[in-house]
Amino acid sequence: MKKLLAILLSVVMVLSLAACGSKTPDPAPDPAPGNTDTETKTVKVGLICIGDENDQGYTYNFIRGKEAATEQLAAKGINVDWVVKYNIGENSTCEDANLELAEEGCELIINNSFGFEEYMLKVAPDYPEIQFVGCTNQNSWNDGLENTHNAFANIYEGRYLAGVAAGMKLQQLIDEGTIKAEEAVIGYVGAFSFAEVVSGMTAYFLGARSVCPSATMKVQFVGSWSDATEESNAASDLCDRGCKLISQHSDNTTPATMAQSKGAFHTGYNNDMTGVAPDSSIIGCRIDWAPYFVYAIESVANGQAFDQDFCKGYADGSVVLTNLNEKIAAPGTAEKLAEVEAGLKDGSVQVFDTSTFTVNNEPLTQAFALDTDGDFAPDSEEAVFDGAFHESYFQSAPYFTIQIDGIEWLNSAF
Repeated sequence: MKKLLAILLSVVMVLSLAACGSKTPDPAPDPAPGNTDTETKTVKVGLICIGDENDQGYTYNFIRGKEAATEQLAAKGINVDWVVKYNIGENSTCEDANLELAEEGCELIINNSFGFEEYMLKVAPDYPEIQFVGCTNQNSWNDGLENTHNAFANIYEGRYLAGVAAGMKLQQLIDEGTIKAEEAVIGYVGAFSFAEVVSGMTAYFLGARSVCPSATMKVQFVGSWSDATEESNAASDLCDRGCKLISQHSDNTTPATMAQSKGAFHTGYNNDMTGVAPDSSIIGCRIDWAPYFVYAIESVANGQAFDQDFCKGYADGSVVLTNLNEKIAAPGTAEKLAEVEAGLKDGSVQVFDTSTFTVNNEPLTQAFALDTDGDFAPDSEEAVFDGAFHESYFQSAPYFTIQIDGIEWLNSAF
């Protein structure tokens, strides 16, 4: 028995030694960690807003762009740490907001209102490593600073399209005998009587008149971007003056609700207003800020320079229409809009075609781009050429300030 046990132990020892001599190779090590194209980056971005999302208009539209851009950037491996300041005035509080965001470590600071730029520019020189953007402004791109930018879109294209939808409705009312041709009057609630508003309201009117030749327009300025009460009052007054359809360049939905209460139709801005005025609001147009936000933030994330004067239009997805309210839109509106959209994209439709309007009963043959003070400068490039006024061609900010025939200004507000 002891002899058998000794033999077994010897066998085990031999097998063990054999196993040690034929060791199985270790698996290949994992690749060393390092930077890859899919590595997540985080960018801290400040957004200064004149209102908040509850306005369901201007600021709400920026928040919509912010959310869409965040989702698109996440798919590119870029996370955005947003710091948003709401209800900031066009005064020294805007300067404070820019300063606070800079001190909080934001790499990009976006100011969303026209009146913010002068306060932004007081802060930007002290933080050259931070990029500052003035949306809808005109002075930052050529101020000599490398870290300031302007951004806009060819919203006049969207205005023109919304005007087409409005004109289709007015012409329907004429054809059905509901109103006379001379009663096809549009009421327009404007914020201020300077280029951005004048450009948009003129484009809108030209779109309407392209399908309703007898259309005319009355404009009431309220002297504020966002004053719900005054916007409502202006819409009410315009309806009382015989306007059959109301549109707006103001931030709130009250022109839409007032139009509905007065039995007039409406087209909106910045948001689909059919939710608050389903029996009145036909369509709206808005700037889609997501493409610009993605472009600017991705540039910052990658340490790349980006345009100091950005402007895109309908063909690039920066200008869009809201859903057409088929319940009240004139028959054939969708088809007509598709036709005009195609023309805008291929250039066959020029919004400010000088053959389609007059100034003091004379054709427009000469106009000039704006200088940095916002005035027409005779030593600047000509804005009228090839049969059209070329808006936002020399700078992103609009510079069409001409009062054309067919539009009555009831007041002015600078």
